[in-house]
Amino acid sequence: MVETEFFRFLGAGGILRQLAATYPTPRQKHEVPLWMYLASNLSMRLHGVHSFHAYPYVVRCGGLLNVFGPTVGHKVAHPDTGDITLHCAGFNRKNAYDRQTPCDQDYLRKLAKDTDAAALVRWFNTDVVRVLRAHRAFDAEGIFLGDASYLFVPDNPRYANAVRLLFDEHNHPVESARLTPAQRARCQWRRCYKLVSLLHTNRAGTCFLYAGLAVLPGNANECPVLYGLVDEFVRTVGRGVLRRLILDRGFLDGAALGRCKTEWGIDVLIPLRKNMDLYADALGLLRLPGVRFQPAAAPAPRPAPAPARRPAAIRRREAARQRTLQERRDAGPPPDPAATLLRAEVAALPACRSWGSCPVPLTVVVNRETYADGHEELWMLADTRAGGAPADRRAEYALRTAIEERHRQLKCFWDLTGFRARAFALIVNQVVFVALAYTLLQLHLLRTHRAELNAKTRPRVREQLLPAMHLIILYYQQRFAYLSPLEYQELLLTLTPAARRKILAKTRRLRRDLPGELANPRAP
Repeated sequence: MVETEFFRFLGAGGILRQLAATYPTPRQKHEVPLWMYLASNLSMRLHGVHSFHAYPYVVRCGGLLNVFGPTVGHKVAHPDTGDITLHCAGFNRKNAYDRQTPCDQDYLRKLAKDTDAAALVRWFNTDVVRVLRAHRAFDAEGIFLGDASYLFVPDNPRYANAVRLLFDEHNHPVESARLTPAQRARCQWRRCYKLVSLLHTNRAGTCFLYAGLAVLPGNANECPVLYGLVDEFVRTVGRGVLRRLILDRGFLDGAALGRCKTEWGIDVLIPLRKNMDLYADALGLLRLPGVRFQPAAAPAPRPAPAPARRPAAIRRREAARQRTLQERRDAGPPPDPAATLLRAEVAALPACRSWGSCPVPLTVVVNRETYADGHEELWMLADTRAGGAPADRRAEYALRTAIEERHRQLKCFWDLTGFRARAFALIVNQVVFVALAYTLLQLHLLRTHRAELNAKTRPRVREQLLPAMHLIILYYQQRFAYLSPLEYQELLLTLTPAARRKILAKTRRLRRDLPGELANPRAP
């Protein structure tokens, strides 16, 4: 039911055919329409399946055919075994045996492999973004996040464009020459790619849409690639859509920050490194008498959703559970003073110009955190936006971790890095269509007023949306309607006698013809 509603949304909005109209196909002639190729590819990603050999399984257990109706495929009984299988009309007459899938899995694999990887990425970064823009997917506040993440593959040199790097126990790349023997013993060599992505979100955390990506060798520099994605996005949809860009310190580039501000009107928020001249100058400016720190409010935790009506017994049980948890915390060992934050304070230093490569003035937000053991820690943010409260900038930077959570979800719950093929075109195809399926599902939940599910993992979304009533689907001239059994029964009983006779004749003809539709079935 989840997949059925998803494709119903794509079909009703014309999104699927809009995407197919611009797909960078390598074929001059198409035996199967491109919208079916896109729908099949998206369906596989929704099921967390990337091997094209699993496509028949996806078609049989998914909801793809429920949307496109009997003209694409419907269930019949196998004449030899009596098992329920699929009979698909197909899009050409070249099969000697009856079709049991809308298109062959080999067609999907060959088209994906023959599609140029660079053209596919460009299609996602431009044509897909235009479709999202046309469907008002980007909100007016225009908050975007940029980040890079490693995609690990087996240590097989046949993975095209993948490189081997040395990683520590936290999966951070390190240089062997700078490590002690004990540190080197905890590291390992891993083959990898690098994914650079641009993500749109909002302050409420109910929207996560991929607006640009690039797949690179693991040792490539992600900084110029990300700013290239920003330039490409603005050229595609125009100024004013991307208003706020939040990055981590790996993307520090003064010239690029200035270009974002002066050419595109984008305000960038990014942390500073301690070895930068701007950081040292900010430390000196803190001694001025006019600089005042103000408290920064801790981010309020999002309350878990609770039912509107809770019986008194459940309320008492929950109160008792909370008391027990508090008693266990009180009886346990005290928290580490070095890790216990007592207070956080912020101060703003406006119009700083000591970053020589950045042509625009920066507001430096100094964050001072005091811990229970008395030690203090300082870290700083640079912002191309003038004015505003420094505490708001600190809270805004907290949104950046949302893109790291998207990396975790795609890798752990969408099987992003489960690469079955070694060709670079198939690697890019998997990354692009996982990001596309994730983005379109986010947009679907947003439009159907289930935005609270957008932060959930794919299995949890399926759990929440899976329960559904039994429905009867009526198809007529590329349109369909969902009816409950009682609604369908009422419709039949209220028809005129002539209409009932017509439906009765059609029903008898289908009952007579369906058992013989598989004239040349494949061996069971």
